[in-house]
Amino acid sequence: MDQRTITRADLSEAVFQEVGLSRNESAELVEVILAEIAGALSRGETVKISSFGSFTVRDKGQRIGRNPKTGQEVPILPRRVLVFRASNVLKAKINNTTPTTADVEGE
Repeated sequence: MDQRTITRADLSEAVFQEVGLSRNESAELVEVILAEIAGALSRGETVKISSFGSFTVRDKGQRIGRNPKTGQEVPILPRRVLVFRASNVLKAKINNTTPTTADVEGE
């Protein structure tokens, strides 16, 4: 399995190649999209990208954890975590299968 990481520059280059915008415009477009997604998530909104998946923010309450090295109990403070749920279409693509009609309509 390839361990390559896709970067912002890779996304900008893909937009440049596929859409035909200039490299600068492509980079700016990628930045605007990522900023919009980040802004919506920071406001607690759900971001759903059809046939890809949805990003949500979940609030986690305070709990008691344990230091595995010492066994000492330590409080884990309340926090917000980002959750990504892949669409059935994306899952099918990853697994090289065909999504069912219900999967596509449900996305």
